[in-house]
Amino acid sequence: MRPCAGDAAALRQLLDFLRREGVVASEKIVASQLTPAEHCTHAYAKYLRDARALARTTIINYVPFIRGFLKDRFGTGPVNLACLKAGDVVRFVQLQAPHLHLKRAKLLTTALRSFLRYARYHGEMALDLAAAVPIVANWSMPSIPRAIGADQVRQLLRSIDRRTAIGRRDYAILLLLARLGLRAGEVAFLELEDIDWDAGQLSVRGKRDQRTALPLPADVGAAIAAYLRYGRPRGTASRRVFLRSKAPIRGFLSHCAIGSIIRHALQRTGIQAPTTGAHQFRHALATQMLRHGASLAEIGEVLRHRNTQTTTIYAKVDLTALRTLALPWPGGAR
Repeated sequence: MRPCAGDAAALRQLLDFLRREGVVASEKIVASQLTPAEHCTHAYAKYLRDARALARTTIINYVPFIRGFLKDRFGTGPVNLACLKAGDVVRFVQLQAPHLHLKRAKLLTTALRSFLRYARYHGEMALDLAAAVPIVANWSMPSIPRAIGADQVRQLLRSIDRRTAIGRRDYAILLLLARLGLRAGEVAFLELEDIDWDAGQLSVRGKRDQRTALPLPADVGAAIAAYLRYGRPRGTASRRVFLRSKAPIRGFLSHCAIGSIIRHALQRTGIQAPTTGAHQFRHALATQMLRHGASLAEIGEVLRHRNTQTTTIYAKVDLTALRTLALPWPGGAR
């Protein structure tokens, strides 16, 4: 019999259940099986978690780059950070950056600087090689944000079958993205205590665990309430608002689950959106606000941008307003 799609995931869930019930022994990673590079990577991840108290998503993003760097430089042999040179760092970035999206390339250099500062802080190297990490070119406002159209958002929302539990969940998630411009991770990690029904507010945990109170629109609140009453699985101890529909019943492990929901919804309806991710709804909200007369400062406040420069990219979207600033062609129209 050939294996089918989903067999591996089902097997992992079965093994997890059997381990929790004590039927089979818990899986353990034998320390001796780890390479020196992996040992070093684990120690760095522990430092980020315990000493720096960084967000779990940040650690998840940093660690693969550092593992790759150490493996590239030391292979499976001993790790001697004291022998690292600036050329080793530059060469690794030159090899990796061309194959990465701009944001991922910048994340790579940020992770390397963080690791090299960590190594120097622990006395494992004397040189400040963090300064040797190349800067990835970042052209100012390189492109217009890719936003899903307002008609496409309405079509997508109408396509969801809200008579089902999954439909009620996905409808509430889409409304949060479209009406409040939340990030995928902010939706995935939303908890029951974050909703103040009496005040009509939503407490959003943004980047670096910063909390922001946002007004909860009536239609969004009604969609969440419908899911909580008639769609959310019963008998779970999870405090997450949105849960998986399949066992194990729990909150989403990462923001990727929200992206998966968006991707499947777009495929089901045949909508040709600019991207298949959740961030396009955030761009769409900013675009609509701009076209309805909102200032860039107001948009930045709604989207919770810490840097005003981040918001200025939306000025490129309002082409009608920009045309009024254009100088007339010499000699008039022909």
